[in-house]
Amino acid sequence: MTATTASSTSASLTPRQVWIRARGLLLALLVLVVAGIALAATRSGDQHGRLDPRSADPYGSRAVAEILKDRGISVRVVTTLRAATSAAGSDTTLLVAAPNLLTPSQQDALRRATTDTGGRTVLLAAGPPSVGALAPGVHARSSVPVSTRAPQCSLAAARQAGDAETGGFRYTPTGVGTLACYPADGLPSLLMLEQPASGDTVLLGSPDLLYNDRLDNEGNASLALQLLGSRPHLVWYLPSLSDPSAAGSSGDNDSGTDGDGAEDESSFIDLVPSGWLWGTLQLALAAVLAAIWRARRLGPVVAERLPVAIRASESTEGRARLQRKANARDRAAASLRHATRTRLAPLVGVSPRDAHAPATLLPAVSVRRGADDTRLHELLFGPVPSDNAALVLLAEQLDTLEREVRTS
Repeated sequence: MTATTASSTSASLTPRQVWIRARGLLLALLVLVVAGIALAATRSGDQHGRLDPRSADPYGSRAVAEILKDRGISVRVVTTLRAATSAAGSDTTLLVAAPNLLTPSQQDALRRATTDTGGRTVLLAAGPPSVGALAPGVHARSSVPVSTRAPQCSLAAARQAGDAETGGFRYTPTGVGTLACYPADGLPSLLMLEQPASGDTVLLGSPDLLYNDRLDNEGNASLALQLLGSRPHLVWYLPSLSDPSAAGSSGDNDSGTDGDGAEDESSFIDLVPSGWLWGTLQLALAAVLAAIWRARRLGPVVAERLPVAIRASESTEGRARLQRKANARDRAAASLRHATRTRLAPLVGVSPRDAHAPATLLPAVSVRRGADDTRLHELLFGPVPSDNAALVLLAEQLDTLEREVRTS
């Protein structure tokens, strides 16, 4: 006894055919993953990010941090609210790089921790979402472009620095103890709230002068060093969405920083440059658009002469395989009954247009075969077979009926 194997058809691909179709996509995906891992590994020792004092990128702030260190000021980077608030003190300048990212509860906690400490708090680009909580009484106005502006105030740091690149958010002065500098369209882009007993707060409308590629422009370096170097310690707070306090917790977890304030551990996603993540997203979007384009409807099917002759047995087998794969017993049964009625009609003297009318066809077949109409109706116009075995039985019964009519 020999075993037979089913031949490959368009409905059942062989492993080789599947591999040939998918190898291009798999190769491209492999190259992308390997390149991402290699780049992440080669740059795993660096810290990159906007306003990050460890970053040498154009939008990093390593230059000003290194100059401050050379002047004897310690620079510590923290990414959690607990670490930032615990470091506040009279000998510390707390720089908040992105105050608008803080939740209302985080803003309140930060404000309470920095009040009555005697230190300095520097808020970079604090807008309407944060300025009301972190600097009560001050209101942020619409942002303006960054450009070179004159100080036009009595603040010693601003007068010594001279012209500097400022702009961004503008603020409304609160009156006594307020120094408004570098006005833009009538409102200051740098505001210092002096409170000798509890410390002072500096609002800088734009952080651009702290970027590595702008620090040496105009008086940017002088202004930055004087604003951030008034105390022996500088705590550089980079708010993070992974901070437990952002989810409403108390932030009791340790800050997870080493002696210099840098994070000990970085996840794989942190090591992958943001450009690669955006590139992957764009490739995925392009793939979706390409799939939609390739799946578009081109219009109704047009009948064409086949370039080669296809045997009826092959066409029948292919159609049967498709219907079996789709479990379409209803269509298969309807096709069998339709073909049988079409062949029976001329044998019993029924016109082709009445071949599928039960009232005309069934009495003619019943007279020719000598059977009742109920049984014939169930066979030629009955319900859908319940399973594959019932479908096979239906085919056999239709074939038998046709033979009996032909021989009668």
